Amino acid sequence: MSDVILSCRNVRVRFGGLLALDQVDIDVPSGTIVGLVGPNGAGKTTLFGVLSGLLRPAAGTVQLMGRDVTDLSPQARARMGMARTFQHLELFQDLTVREHVVLAYRVRHERTRLWRDLIDLRGFRRPPRAEDERVDALVSLLGLQSVADMPVAALALGTNRRVEVARALAASTAVLLLDEPSSGLDPRETEQLSHVLRTVVASEGVGILLVEHDVGMVLGLSSMVTVLDFGRCIAVGTPDEIRANEHVKAAYLGDAGGTNGSGG
Repeated sequence: MSDVILSCRNVRVRFGGLLALDQVDIDVPSGTIVGLVGPNGAGKTTLFGVLSGLLRPAAGTVQLMGRDVTDLSPQARARMGMARTFQHLELFQDLTVREHVVLAYRVRHERTRLWRDLIDLRGFRRPPRAEDERVDALVSLLGLQSVADMPVAALALGTNRRVEVARALAASTAVLLLDEPSSGLDPRETEQLSHVLRTVVASEGVGILLVEHDVGMVLGLSSMVTVLDFGRCIAVGTPDEIRANEHVKAAYLGDAGGTNGSGG
């Protein structure tokens, strides 16, 4: 199996009297998509908060690249190679696709140029060859060549989801946390995004933790799936094992075998 680049062990989170997560473990190996599903209120968003550094657990540990990062900030984890997307787009509407990727690249690789970029985002001097090559490669990998010079405000939601992934990869991401990436997408856009994620994992070797309300998408993409219910892990297994698990069916998937679900 590929090396585990992100993991947590025995994570527990309390909000007042509510036990939001209880003894939760998860592993995300490199070059692998791991799915995280469960009903509304199961604790998926809370676990994302713990893994990304937005929440500190009452107990348990988080490891990134073999290092204990439980007490590290989101910024420190980002510098180590973690990126996260959110259910709602967080893009600069007036910037083009390519400018998003360039800025993300410079934040990680050329920080001394960042302030000037922020002051005059369209005043880029001619970039180094390494930057040009990496940005071009990512734009191509995500299938964004035809819209590279268009502002993201003019693009469809499905295209902008791919921009988010390209931006994350430009920052030399080793593990990517995707929060409901198919939210608002139609079936065609969802299939396009699924194809892109498979390509990214194969080409870049990143590990992806995927939280999705579209259970069919998760089961179609993931090598392993973790199912949460009321803050506890009730199943971990391959997509086939999850489909066949009676506890999962009762808690979440239903007798139809799980083509629908709810986020939260």
